Amino acid sequence: AEQGKPFDEARAEVCYAAGFLDWFAEEGRRTYGDVIPSSSADTRIVVLKQPVGVTAGITPWNLPAAMVTRKLAPALAAGNPMVLKPAPFTPLTALAIMELGVRAGLPAGVLNVVVGDVADAAAIGAELTSNRTVRKIGFTGSTAVGKLLLEQAAGQVKRVSLELGGNSPFIVFDDADVKTAVDSMMAAKFRNAGQLCTAANRVLVQHGIYDDFVTALAERTGRLVVGHGFDEASHLGPLINEAGLAKVERHLSDLVDRGGKVLTGGHRHALGHTFFEPTVVTGLDASAVMWREETFGPVAAITAFGDEREAVELANDTDYGLVGFVYTRDVGRVWRVSEALETGMVAVNTGRVSGEMAPFGGVKESGLGREGSKYGLEDWLEIKYVNLGGLNS
Repeated sequence: AEQGKPFDEARAEVCYAAGFLDWFAEEGRRTYGDVIPSSSADTRIVVLKQPVGVTAGITPWNLPAAMVTRKLAPALAAGNPMVLKPAPFTPLTALAIMELGVRAGLPAGVLNVVVGDVADAAAIGAELTSNRTVRKIGFTGSTAVGKLLLEQAAGQVKRVSLELGGNSPFIVFDDADVKTAVDSMMAAKFRNAGQLCTAANRVLVQHGIYDDFVTALAERTGRLVVGHGFDEASHLGPLINEAGLAKVERHLSDLVDRGGKVLTGGHRHALGHTFFEPTVVTGLDASAVMWREETFGPVAAITAFGDEREAVELANDTDYGLVGFVYTRDVGRVWRVSEALETGMVAVNTGRVSGEMAPFGGVKESGLGREGSKYGLEDWLEIKYVNLGGLNS
């Protein structure tokens, strides 16, 4: 009701959010240290894992439940209290999670939520980055805001983990199964109306399969139903606000002006408000705004490539590096391309990459650190080395 995604997707997000609580409740029991062999017979080297201290979590609107628990769960499991600042467009979900924590017996002061309007965001962020009580900040959101928080936190050498924007390539090779690739594209591009940092932003298809893929994708996209989230027939809900809608229109208009051809969709939906038609457009190239910026909407922009080397070069031609999607049945190519992509994650023959058991995060301007998995707990712990001497005296 608050964010606008279809009800089935909302259910899935709640399960995804709960998964982080389950996962880190177990991982918190495995914060193992080490005993390291010493070069001296009368000393022992011990490594301890300790809480960072008071932490802050700043979360986005597109996954208002899951992004809260993806930060909250490892922070608490590591022994850290948290001050949570949810997105101003979706604060109620975070407050509901806070209430569930109270009902579950979470001690007072362990989880604290501060909400504010868009105009308050800068002041809240500045307090969290400048207050010396806060020793670690976890942020999911735009790269521009992430850079600002990193700069502000640098004054105190405050620890920061950042999950920022993406510009994900979706690469389909000639030997891929077209149906599998198109099925996966439905999830990778149109889930949450394309409002995901992992959403496929640049679709790269090899010449030999290009026509078949584009035809199939346009046909499937044309059958998607846009509507109210509680209508069981709906596949896509509205975009979050007018600014998001304007960005989608700007990206699409720019591509069409450069010769792009809209195969299906391309307009505001007849429902009005911030609903937009799921769209497939060809003619994408490196001169388009959509090539450089994350569209964050239901527009699949496609271009063709010749060989594997060109595909990797095109995919890596971005300042971002969150996730890359690869479709091929060649096992050697899977390894070559997966290792060559400058991304923190690679999804092979699937449109999904997220899960509480996997290390989620990017490289380049897509962020710092990892969330989820055993690696995600490390970001919320300090390592202390203790040298025990005089043991033979």
